[in-house]
Amino acid sequence: MNLTFDGESVSAGSDARERFYDARGYGRPAGADLTLAPVEAAHLLYRGDIETVRDSREGSGLGFREFLCSQAVSEVDFFVYKDLRDRGFYLSPVADTDEQTDFVVFPRGDGPWDDTVAYRIRAISERTDLSAASLRSFAQSTMEGTAVLAVVDEESEVTYLELSERPVSGSTHHEIPRVTGELLADRVVVWEPPEPLHEKGFYGQRLDQAGDPVQLSLIEAAYLASEEILDIENGGGQTAEAAITERGRAVEGDRFDRRSRVYTDLRNAGVVPKTGFKFGADFRTYEDVESVDNLGHSELLVRVLSDSHVFEPRDLALDVRLAHGVRKRMVFALVDEGIDWLSVTRLTP
Repeated sequence: MNLTFDGESVSAGSDARERFYDARGYGRPAGADLTLAPVEAAHLLYRGDIETVRDSREGSGLGFREFLCSQAVSEVDFFVYKDLRDRGFYLSPVADTDEQTDFVVFPRGDGPWDDTVAYRIRAISERTDLSAASLRSFAQSTMEGTAVLAVVDEESEVTYLELSERPVSGSTHHEIPRVTGELLADRVVVWEPPEPLHEKGFYGQRLDQAGDPVQLSLIEAAYLASEEILDIENGGGQTAEAAITERGRAVEGDRFDRRSRVYTDLRNAGVVPKTGFKFGADFRTYEDVESVDNLGHSELLVRVLSDSHVFEPRDLALDVRLAHGVRKRMVFALVDEGIDWLSVTRLTP
């Protein structure tokens, strides 16, 4: 069988089309002939379905070893392609015009001749940094199929991370009477709190037991002040919101404003955010709080990041693994002019 590589793709005749495309979903038809992407040709060479590919520029025959070492195909792409083929999927490389997607994967039993796509894959090395903006764009693409990041580690194993937009919503809305607190170094204490403040609205934490004062985080206090629910006695002539925000910025810098925006968005959506410190996150969240005496498990871990943040894949994997281990979903709140909610979960195709 005569297969020719021109530096960009591999051309084959009608026999190849029948054998590889019609029967097994490799390549794309070019009239009666077949065009294979380099990664598809590499996989056929690896399997021994073809012995060599002739390089039309040099006239030499390339076996699997020579083809992979020639940089005709990325080894990262090859390991992802091979892994998905080993799992029983048909998949096709995507044209270079799509900078976000490397492969589309078809549902089991379907192939490139069908109209359905299960996943769109972006293949990267574990050493490839990723901007939050690029992940958001990948998840928001209108292209068919679930967005999946395929990360190839240094031992050539592949981890799949599913990306999706995850709007948040809940049903926690309670009327809280106006309260007065005192601003300390990095929190606010409400010395005589009404019962709904903590027991219903799940704001703050009792110092010890029912009836005790309630300590509020600066984030919680800033939100309550912005809603004109909280006054403070020692604001130095400033409004409660201004005094608390100034203290928050002194403690956290710009991070306070980002977290405050996300906290406000969650509360306005009926979701209760509480500290996620013990999980390495900004918040853990509760969607439906009737009373702290009947509190279920939190559903999400939320990390608040600037839209310009850059991820290392191992950090993504760590966050997702931790969230899964405590029965929660990992969500990143990406703050720019607005807030985008990016959910990342482990996927086993």
